[in-house]
Amino acid sequence: MLSAKSAEVVEATLPAVGGAIGDITPLFYQKMFAAHPELLRDLFNRGNQANGSQRQALAGSIAAFASALIAHPDQRPDAMLARIAHKHVSVGISNDQYRIVHEHLFAAIVEVLGEAVTPEVAAAWDEVYWLMANALIAVEDRLRAETAAAQGGDPADLWRPYTVVARYQETDDVTTYLVRPADGGPVPPSRPGQYVSVRAELPDGAHQIRQYSLSGNPDGALQFTVKRAAAAAEGDPAGEISNHLHDHLHTGDVVELAPPLGDLTLADHAGAEAGPVLLASAGIGNTPMTAMLAHLAGTGSARRVISVHGDRDQLSHAFRADLGQLTAKLPNATAHVFYERPLGDWPQERTGLVDLSTVDIPAGTTAYLCGPLPFLRSVRSQLLTAGVPASAIHYEVFGPDLWLGQDA
Repeated sequence: MLSAKSAEVVEATLPAVGGAIGDITPLFYQKMFAAHPELLRDLFNRGNQANGSQRQALAGSIAAFASALIAHPDQRPDAMLARIAHKHVSVGISNDQYRIVHEHLFAAIVEVLGEAVTPEVAAAWDEVYWLMANALIAVEDRLRAETAAAQGGDPADLWRPYTVVARYQETDDVTTYLVRPADGGPVPPSRPGQYVSVRAELPDGAHQIRQYSLSGNPDGALQFTVKRAAAAAEGDPAGEISNHLHDHLHTGDVVELAPPLGDLTLADHAGAEAGPVLLASAGIGNTPMTAMLAHLAGTGSARRVISVHGDRDQLSHAFRADLGQLTAKLPNATAHVFYERPLGDWPQERTGLVDLSTVDIPAGTTAYLCGPLPFLRSVRSQLLTAGVPASAIHYEVFGPDLWLGQDA
């Protein structure tokens, strides 16, 4: 891991670097995109660049990795690295791009911190960067090889054309797509909770990529669900790809997908190992949870299953019928739904935000969470209070992970 000399330097300079990271990351992206405009056009999410969330995620990952090296010098934060690696492979990050990032990131660090970046400091942070980069490269090479083998393709090009065979309107702003390989080949394997990357060509010629969770496990097809992302506020534009797909992707059309990836997956257990499982979601975060619930129902699981979902109201609740139908198929399952502004008569104890104090959470529960960051923080805190250990709480964030480094 990190050498003793570099560990001392990094520990001493971490507050300064961490304090300046908010200035370093935007300058880094400015420099990198000026030198490589194709990365912004065809690789990086332009919406996340516009609202600053990608910069925050990069800053958080670097600071979290450095902090982990200092706090636990003999351990590598593999869970954090796995989450990043899955996202990198899903959008087509290549090994040589780590050198591009290194060049412009360190140029930004030197420009912001100036004379404070002595040769000793530069060498120490260079060691941190390449420890993280090389660890990610190793994981990503393995993931690319595994996914390529699963669909019989070249690890260097995981993109594959799929034909839309059905399109379902779940709510006014949520659409589910059922797709099959256009070449007639087999569908790559997936695990409940994973996502696929969709690459779409926009009117300006850009090829932007987004990830969408698999929301079911139909035979011979992949099923993913897209929520139309409206502009939330100034500087946070409407979703380019979600709106494009809603408006232009219809039955019979062809779209490019990368194979299923993602580290938030339902662990398969049987017998005595099959402890209780809690699936907690808010809004469109229920897509991977629906896939997990469908898997449990399809395999006739006898596990204790607790589904908890929060939404604005009944009309905005995608997969509302599926939740009831799948829960009914399981012998030991319950569903708890909370609406902030319910329509019609609705129980008072289920009105408002998700409140796990009203839900029986048995000992030995493993929890899977998906939804907005405020929801994740709230539910994780409630689970810890209920006695669920941090190691048994797993989560997925849609978009840049601004929660990296937390014990979740």
